[in-house]
Amino acid sequence: MKKFSRPTELPNERAFLVGVELHDELRILSTEDSLKELSLLAQTAGLIVVGQATQRIRHPNPKTLLGSGKIKEIRSLVHETVTDIVLFDDELSPRHQRELEKFFGEDVRVVDRTALILDIFALHASTHEGSLQVELAQYEYRLPRLTRAWTHLARQAGGGGGRAGSVGGVGLRGPGETQLEVDRRDIRRRIA
Repeated sequence: MKKFSRPTELPNERAFLVGVELHDELRILSTEDSLKELSLLAQTAGLIVVGQATQRIRHPNPKTLLGSGKIKEIRSLVHETVTDIVLFDDELSPRHQRELEKFFGEDVRVVDRTALILDIFALHASTHEGSLQVELAQYEYRLPRLTRAWTHLARQAGGGGGRAGSVGGVGLRGPGETQLEVDRRDIRRRIA
């Protein structure tokens, strides 16, 4: 596995900001002020902010955080503005991130505030110890987000319990490790 790559890898990538306001959530900053701060963080990371959207919701969608209509609206704006990264002001669960990346398409990355801040720390870490601490934080953040990232490289299930011509079976997995298992083991080794 190669060394952790930053979620923002190229200078001057284009970012679209998304703010979510939960109906009963108490916030220190208003959604508007929080998005202004996120915009400044994005600029610090070398991103060009090309637009933003907000949605006020009572209950987060467990699959995508936002409602389907708002996601379609954002997808349209993302494609109109040729956006590289959709940057969420709120922390995304690994499932939210996966589902949103599927929805926006493979050319658009979905990043949350936490990943962006870790990226900024990585950009500005000047000592070896600081770099290692940031790398550790990035690995700990990334580990639960590996699931289903390598489904195209999964090992094959096989064997038929000795019956000719039968394939697959309950609890059977093919030989070797999946890329996901290799990556998890490597990240856990690096964290330790």
